Amino acid sequence: MPTRSPGPARVPERLGIGTLHRARLGEVPRPALILGFAGLLPFLACAAGSWAAGDPAYIILINLQMAYGAIVLSFLGAVHWGLALAQEAADNWRRLGPAVLPALVGWIALMIPSPLGLLLLALGFVGMFFADRAAVTANRAPAWYAALRKPLTLVVLLSLVASYAALVAKL
Repeated sequence: MPTRSPGPARVPERLGIGTLHRARLGEVPRPALILGFAGLLPFLACAAGSWAAGDPAYIILINLQMAYGAIVLSFLGAVHWGLALAQEAADNWRRLGPAVLPALVGWIALMIPSPLGLLLLALGFVGMFFADRAAVTANRAPAWYAALRKPLTLVVLLSLVASYAALVAKL
């Protein structure tokens, strides 16, 4: 009896970072890529404007950036909420509880003085970057999501730091 070939290796639908595949930006679906990078425009415009504008316009631009950052941070938490719902884990406190933290961090950042608020937002984005990577590694999110989040998070952080520096320099 001839031996049977095992056939091609099965590849899981979603591949996590560090498992079989590290996604590249070229693998990100086009709408997610375009909308993700377009979402950076308010961060970049407010950061540049905070340096270029005089008093009080630069303060307004920093406040606008903080408000937008709080909204985006809330959105990132909602992504994790949606992932839990899609995988029928809506009764899982461990999955849903942390998904609401970004909204709370953003809200608190808006209530404290701007220099600290910018730093808190930056910490929130760093935390979400690691939460996103963990979701990909656990195969709860597609591998391309981590590839997209890395450059987006980097630009957001640089924009927040630029605004922080402008604020400190102009105080």
